[in-house]
Amino acid sequence: MFAYFIYIVAGMGAGIGTGLAGLSAAAVISPMLITYLGFDPYAAVGISLASDVLASAISAYTYGKHKNLDIKNGLVMLITVLIFTLIGSYIASLVPSGTMGGFSVVMTLLLGIKFIVRPVMTTKEAQAAKTQKQKTIQSLICGCLIGFICGFIGAGGGMMLLLILTSVLQYELKTAVGTSVFIMAFTAFTGACSHFALGGMPDMEALIVCVVATLVGARVAALFANKAEPQTLNRATGVVLTILGAAMVLTKYVF
Repeated sequence: MFAYFIYIVAGMGAGIGTGLAGLSAAAVISPMLITYLGFDPYAAVGISLASDVLASAISAYTYGKHKNLDIKNGLVMLITVLIFTLIGSYIASLVPSGTMGGFSVVMTLLLGIKFIVRPVMTTKEAQAAKTQKQKTIQSLICGCLIGFICGFIGAGGGMMLLLILTSVLQYELKTAVGTSVFIMAFTAFTGACSHFALGGMPDMEALIVCVVATLVGARVAALFANKAEPQTLNRATGVVLTILGAAMVLTKYVF
């Protein structure tokens, strides 16, 4: 029963983070499965990535339905993210260093505080003022940066996407999250397939429960996010990221 409790809590937490802030499920499910249930790290990441696929897809559908999704520039960024993730992973394999292992954990906490203290109040007009050429070039550059960092560190994709989309590309928060989860659906699917192909299928009970819980959490959170006012959404996003970040910092560095 304890195992099922962890599966559901981890899945719901990851789903809410995905639907509300575009947070990767790997940032929540993996540490919980490893810390509380002693899962093999590789298997835990595979389960997290598989949970991310449907959660990100349903979130992207919800944001797209409310016209908060930039598919054209999202596709440009998706291609560069996938390519440079592979490049980053290859370079990381040549550099024997574990110094950046806690990067995504700390970044979740800091990003949460950022949304509470300095909310993203950019409007869609800021993006509309840019030419398509400017958007494409920025998407290419940012996709390369995000992909390389994700591949080199091994995590943080959702958080990096959200940070870059809001700070550099000046997306308003809803469109940033919608575009982020659209990209994550494809990157998570690619990652999950490679994990299962190389490491075999994980515990099926854990996989099914986590996938379902994450899907439900993401759907509810995405519906709330698309109806919420920008100020409310910023605060809710900040609170969720801060709580998840603080919990993971305590789990990683204290317990």
